[in-house]
Amino acid sequence: MPEVRNALAPAAVAQARPQLQIDKVFKRFGEGEGAVVAVDHVSFDVHPGEFVAVIGPSGCGKSTLFNIIGGLLDDYNGNVLVEGDRVAGPHPAIGMVFQEESTFPWRNVLDNVAFPLELMGLPKAIRTEQARHFIELVGLAGFEKRMPSELSGGMKQRVSIARTLVSKPHILLMDEPFAALDEQTRLLLGDKITQIQQELQQTTLLITHNLTEAVQLSDRIVVMTYRPGRVKRIVNIDLPRPRTSDVVSSDAFGHYVAEIWADLREEATRGMADTEQRTRGARGHG
Repeated sequence: MPEVRNALAPAAVAQARPQLQIDKVFKRFGEGEGAVVAVDHVSFDVHPGEFVAVIGPSGCGKSTLFNIIGGLLDDYNGNVLVEGDRVAGPHPAIGMVFQEESTFPWRNVLDNVAFPLELMGLPKAIRTEQARHFIELVGLAGFEKRMPSELSGGMKQRVSIARTLVSKPHILLMDEPFAALDEQTRLLLGDKITQIQQELQQTTLLITHNLTEAVQLSDRIVVMTYRPGRVKRIVNIDLPRPRTSDVVSSDAFGHYVAEIWADLREEATRGMADTEQRTRGARGHG
């Protein structure tokens, strides 16, 4: 197994106990010759207020890991601990933002964001006040009465983020939330996410395949190998905060991107070779 450098960001060193612990997580799909090991003894911690990204090539088990941490897959070996509690189903301390656009088309922005509070049974006045606060936080003040059909893709994703944050989760878990957006919108939305994360001191775990996004947002980046997904390396991102998309043009940013791309290129090349071999094998049996 490759050596893992698991240095903590300076802000996290003082924390005695991680808020999220992924400990030797293993997940296999299927049995016998057709079995696929998606995640193979993955371990890392996320400390309170820390922003950690998990990045890797297609087929490295990122989405499987997201589903395990979020409690959507409970049939796994190892442990996922949230503040000491083992995750074996959806956990109230974890809020999730998905890649797919998930606003309710029949609800306006205010009612979309207030929906979790409605499920909690909070009075309408409190729901409205708290929803407006998080709508303003994501930069959508003035759009409360707009319907999702009137919003851009980036604005819809901000509504989804506000709806997740309104229930005040201890940990925000995001699965490629900007994948459908153009690069300019990604960068600007990254600025907003950074601002929100710093203001709330929100513990955040981002699953992504986008190098620029990972370096722009993160305190640390967990680099995954191609299948089976293992932790190849953990990289500290020592860039000053507050951090905006302006940092993308800096030499230090370019160094991190090049360093991590070297790891990803090696794993992506293995993935392409594996796919080609499987394709040739399938043709040979056709």
